[in-house]
Amino acid sequence: MANDSWTEVERTFDVDAATVLPTMVDVDGVARVGQAVELELEAVYFDTVDLDLTRRGVTVRRRTGGADAGWHLKLPRVGDTRIEVRRPLGRATRTVPPPLLEPVRAMVRDRRLVPVARIATRRRERALLDADGAVLAHVCDDHVRTEQLHLGDRVDEWREWEVELVAGDHTLLDRVEELFRDAGAEPAQATSKLARTLADHLPPAPSRTRKKELRRSTAGAAVTHRLDRQVDRLLAQDRRVRSGEEGSVHKMRIAARRLRSALKTYGPLFDDATATDSLGQELRWLGQALAPARDAQVLRERLIELVAAEPDHLVLGPVAAVIDDDLRAAERDAREATLVALEGQRYFRLLDALDELVQAPSFTAEAEKAARKVFPRLLHRDAKRLRRSVKEVRRAESGEKHDVALHDARKKAKRLRYAAESMTPVLGKRADELAASVKVIQRVLGQFQDTVMSRRVLRDYGARAHVEGHNGFTYGRLHMLEEARAEAAVREFDDAWTRLSLKGLRRR
Repeated sequence: MANDSWTEVERTFDVDAATVLPTMVDVDGVARVGQAVELELEAVYFDTVDLDLTRRGVTVRRRTGGADAGWHLKLPRVGDTRIEVRRPLGRATRTVPPPLLEPVRAMVRDRRLVPVARIATRRRERALLDADGAVLAHVCDDHVRTEQLHLGDRVDEWREWEVELVAGDHTLLDRVEELFRDAGAEPAQATSKLARTLADHLPPAPSRTRKKELRRSTAGAAVTHRLDRQVDRLLAQDRRVRSGEEGSVHKMRIAARRLRSALKTYGPLFDDATATDSLGQELRWLGQALAPARDAQVLRERLIELVAAEPDHLVLGPVAAVIDDDLRAAERDAREATLVALEGQRYFRLLDALDELVQAPSFTAEAEKAARKVFPRLLHRDAKRLRRSVKEVRRAESGEKHDVALHDARKKAKRLRYAAESMTPVLGKRADELAASVKVIQRVLGQFQDTVMSRRVLRDYGARAHVEGHNGFTYGRLHMLEEARAEAAVREFDDAWTRLSLKGLRRR
């Protein structure tokens, strides 16, 4: 049974017990207000012992009463909007259905979920309708009683108002909010009923770090901020990979690469080089687990585009069909293998290690210095690595050694680009300009590497066609075209490298 997903758009307000709910017919666009409906709702909320879900703005509950009784998973709020995933109640009352947790598996991992709160709500719900009778929104007057479970026995009570859109838009929310504020209500301080219930067990909400603060921060604080954001991106892409969203594998792979690159660039600032090196190797493993599905997709799209550009009389045999069938199957198999890796202990322990690194980093004394003083030296180190790599390209003869040297130069360029991008909030415009310049080199070398992969596959297709008694002419022609693209990419790289100035980088 598949999960059902809903998009909630709502605002919640704290209000005193004696405050009178205003008349909604005064709101522009509302023609009438429906009859109040009385509801008795009860929900038991589940989380890990350490409240990993609640700390990240996620709630899991089993609710009874009301039209939406069932198991609910609510993903982190973005503005007024939350995605809610639902499943029927079923027979289990203390065990969360595993399929419900798929979107947040990277947060839950292999930890056991336990009941952490029980919340009973006495609700009076009214529908706001337009002139045609369509429901624009529901307004709820909630009297809430909460009880902590597992973590303690604290009981609390409060009242809140909630307005949830149905067919209305955000202007309606703004109008209702204005009316509520005039009546004495204030926007809710907590992000959810559960967050308010467990407030004494949750760390303070992290303050949003501003660019000015990063410019004045220590190197350690700036690095921690960068790593924290990248871990969040990794977890966000994990959810999208599991749901099969287009492009999610590629984006998750990039998030893993950026984390690994940051550990290399900022490695000298960490006390335990062995630990960060080990974590970097695990991120490399994750990238390798994600690579086959992405590589098969890119290769298929590239080769199909090549075939489509050829005149019909030069395409001998079902070339496009063979390529499409083979690489779609390879992509499908690779995706299944990726999902298996994302369910494994190795991946979960990697996420644990990343959490530990962000929450309790161990830095050297150098990390206590101002970031704007420390970062240029680190950027200079990465630039030196790129220069040495390009020298190896110049020394390498044509053929496989040359291809490998170019690929290594691409990786060093990517590392320098990621480093410059991560330092832009501290170092400003010049770091941003460096990142843009190096990105050109990375892009050109990426195009070259794409031809390396495509030529290898086209050669295999041509050999297979020969063995099977088919005509391999088209595969050979496509191989030739890719060779020409590779030569053009090398020339473009030479030109881009000539224009890039890394001399005096540290001084600048």
